[in-house]
Amino acid sequence: PERGCLRAWAAHSRVLVGRWTTARCGGEARQVRRQQRDEFGELLLRIRGLPAALPALPLELTVLYNSLLFTVGASDSAIKREAEGIRQGLLRVLEACGASGQDLGTEELWQKVLQEVTVEELQAPLHRLGALQAAWWLAAGRLGSVAGLFQLLSTAEELGRSHCSKGQNKLLSLIKAWQVPPEGASLPLVQSAKDLKEILCTTAAFLQGLQELEAGNFPTAISLLQEAAGGFCSKKILAQIYTCLGCCAQQMGKPQTALQHLKRALQVDFQCLPALSHAAAVYHGLGETDVELQALTLLYEALGKNPPAAASSSPYFLMRTELLVHTPVLTALLRHHHPSEVKYLLAQRCLQDGRVADAVEHYLDFLSLLQEGLQQQVPLDGSSAVPRIPEVFLEAASALEQAGRHQDTITMCEEVISRTTDLIPRVLRVEERLEQLECSSPGAELAGGLLSQKKESLCCLAWRAAGYLHQGWAWAKLGESKEAVTQFSRCLSDLLRLQLHGSCVKPTENLPAEVEVLQKIRLLSLIGRGTQFLELGRYKEALLDFQHSLQISPGDPAAASYLVQALWKLNRKQEAAAQWQKLSQSSPGEDGQQRGQGRPLPLYLVSCLEQAMFPHSELLARSIQDYLRTAAQDTS
Repeated sequence: PERGCLRAWAAHSRVLVGRWTTARCGGEARQVRRQQRDEFGELLLRIRGLPAALPALPLELTVLYNSLLFTVGASDSAIKREAEGIRQGLLRVLEACGASGQDLGTEELWQKVLQEVTVEELQAPLHRLGALQAAWWLAAGRLGSVAGLFQLLSTAEELGRSHCSKGQNKLLSLIKAWQVPPEGASLPLVQSAKDLKEILCTTAAFLQGLQELEAGNFPTAISLLQEAAGGFCSKKILAQIYTCLGCCAQQMGKPQTALQHLKRALQVDFQCLPALSHAAAVYHGLGETDVELQALTLLYEALGKNPPAAASSSPYFLMRTELLVHTPVLTALLRHHHPSEVKYLLAQRCLQDGRVADAVEHYLDFLSLLQEGLQQQVPLDGSSAVPRIPEVFLEAASALEQAGRHQDTITMCEEVISRTTDLIPRVLRVEERLEQLECSSPGAELAGGLLSQKKESLCCLAWRAAGYLHQGWAWAKLGESKEAVTQFSRCLSDLLRLQLHGSCVKPTENLPAEVEVLQKIRLLSLIGRGTQFLELGRYKEALLDFQHSLQISPGDPAAASYLVQALWKLNRKQEAAAQWQKLSQSSPGEDGQQRGQGRPLPLYLVSCLEQAMFPHSELLARSIQDYLRTAAQDTS
C-alpha cells in the first residue's frame, strides 16, 4: 500500500508541476501560485503522515522543495523568516537513517546530514534543498553560513576548483564551483536548481557589493556590482544594480561614469525613478542647473503618472533576486521621493540659481500641497529633502521679495511670526556647558532632552526674527522707511531674549549653529535699520546701528562702508576718510572671505545678505578723495 501511495503522490506532484508550467506560459502565473502552494502543502502533509523511510525520501524532499518555492512565490514579498520546513525535512532524513538531531541548530544539522547520510538517491534532493537553504540565509544576510554550507555541498574536486586567487571573491567562487545535481524526469521541479544557482550567484554578488559600498570600499563594490549586473536577474533588479553603480561612481568623484550607469538603469527599467533622482543630484554637483531642473521636472511628472508600486517583476520564477535583497543601504539608495519633495527641490534649486519667477511658482505649488495634507505624504523627520515648514515659508517669502511681490512677502512672513510667537520663552540662555551636556554620563537622557528643547526654541526664535527681517526689507522696498524701521526694531527686540554666557559671548569662538544664525540675523537687521535711518535723515541713530554691527562682526565690509557714509553725513569727514582709507587698504579677497566665513547661511537669509551689501557709490568715493587731496594740500 505504501508503494501505491508513493506512485500516486509522485503522479500528483507531476500534475501540479505541469499545471504550473502551463499557467506560467499562459500568463496566469499570479493566480495559480497560491492554489499550487496549498496543494503542494497538503501533499507534503500526506507524505509526512507515514513514518520516515528511505524509499519515500526523494519524493518527500522534492515535494518540500517545490512547496517552499510556491510559498515564496505566493507571498511575492521579501523573505524574512527561517524556513522551518527545511529543518523538518532534515530531521526526517536523520530519522530514516536511525539518527537524531533535534537538539542541533540548523547549521549543525546540515553538517550532520551531509557528513553522515551517504545514500546515493538522497544526494540530489539534499543538494537542491541546500541551495534553497542558501537562499534563505542570503536573505537574512548570513553570508558566512552560506559559504560554510557550500563547502559541505562541494566535493574535494569542486573545492579545488573554487580555490580563489587574490582578488577573487570566496563566496562567489564556492557557489560557482558547486555542481548542480541532475533533474530526474520522474520528479520534476517547478524551478530548476540551475536557475536557482544563477540567482544565488547574482544575489551574493549584489549583497556583498552593497556591503562594500556601505563600508566605503568603492573599487571592490564596483567589481561585485558589475558581477551582479552580468548575472541572472529581472530588469527591475538590473536597474537597481546600475543605480547602485551610479551612486558608487558618484561617491568616487566620477560624475560622468555615474551618469552613464544611471542612464543605463533608466534604459533597462524606465520606472526606476531613484536613478532619475540620483542623476539630478549628479547634475547639481556638476553645476549643470538646466539639466538638473529637467531631470527633476521629469521625476515630478513620472511620480504623478507612474507610482513606484506599479513596477512589475517577472512572474515566471518563484525564487527571485528581489525577494532576497532587502538591506537598509539598498532601501536608502532606492528611496522614492514623494511628488511634494520633488516640487520643493525644484523651488529650492530655482531660488538658488536666481530663477525667481519659477521659484515663486514652485513654492506656491508646494504650499498648496501642504494645505492638502503634506505631512501624510512626506516624512518630516530629517530623512526628507524638505526642511522644517517655517523655513519653507521663509524661503517662499525670499522668492516673493526678489520677484518684487513685497506685500505677499509681508503676508507670508506674518504667517511664520504668528505661528512661532507662543513657542519662544521670554529669556533664552545659551551656555558653553549646555553644548557639552550630550557627552555627560550622569543624567544623559535628561540633558539630551534639555538640549533638544533649547535648540528647538533657538530655531523658533530664528524663524520669527527672520520673518521680521524680511518684512523690514519688504517695507524698505515699498519706500516705507518708518514701517521698515519698526520691523527691524521688532527683530532686534526679539533677539534680546537671547542671553549668551561662557565662550558663546566671544565672537572668535565657534558658536552653535543656531546661535550663529541668530547673530547673522542681528547683524543684517542692524544694517537694515541703519540704512533706513539714513533714508530718514536720522544719521546719529544710523551711526550707532553700524557701530553695533561692527561689534557683532568686526570688519564686515557692508557695515564698515555704511559707517563711512553715516560719518560723512554727520560731517565727521576726517573720521569718515580714515575709515574709508582703512577699508580701501583691505586685500581684494578679504571682503568675500568676511562674508563667507562660518557655516553656510540658511537659504532664506541669502537675499537679506545681498540686500545688506553696500551699493558702490562713486559720488561718496569722489567726495572723500577730494577731501583727502585738499587736506594734503593744506598740510603741505
